Amino acid sequence: MKIIKAVYKTSAVDKKGLLNDGLPEFAFVGRSNVGKSSLINSLVGQKRLAKTSSTAGLTKMVNYFEINDNFRFVDLPGYGFAKVGKGRLDVWASLMAEYLEGSQSLLTVFILLDCRIVPTNLDKDMITYLIYHNIPFRLIATKCDKLSKSALNKAIDIIAKELNVRKEIIIPTSSSNRQGVDKLLEYMDAVLEANK
Repeated sequence: MKIIKAVYKTSAVDKKGLLNDGLPEFAFVGRSNVGKSSLINSLVGQKRLAKTSSTAGLTKMVNYFEINDNFRFVDLPGYGFAKVGKGRLDVWASLMAEYLEGSQSLLTVFILLDCRIVPTNLDKDMITYLIYHNIPFRLIATKCDKLSKSALNKAIDIIAKELNVRKEIIIPTSSSNRQGVDKLLEYMDAVLEANK
């Protein structure tokens, strides 16, 4: 698949703003500062489509990006940031649940994991949540350019063991050198084709 057009569509701050118009969607979720926005920008070949920040927890809304006029990327709020009050955390967690459980167009959730960090309980909780709600997901290891090949293989083994999954379902990526981008796009292409 080649992405030739990618535009920001809208952001939802509450349930009323969530889109449900039938356009297929791929959602991106992960701990704060795991590289969701950077990966989306790398996939679409743009530097500033999704806003990136060194400040954890910048994504506080459900952000929609329309791709090739026929499907969407959905950037979900990062989990695990602490520089806000519990009330706001509850609102964002509730909004994410409204999206994940309510979307009729969601094809796959990509759970992003920093390859250098052992998966946290929050990562495990997200996987358990998606399995419970029968929502398809794939695991994406980010920032893989930061490790040597042997260190990356070891890191992927650790992630697989910690999450009790086969390492084959983990896609190693890097937004800096575009590692894994083509593989991820091929996966999306196959899912779109299967869901026509």
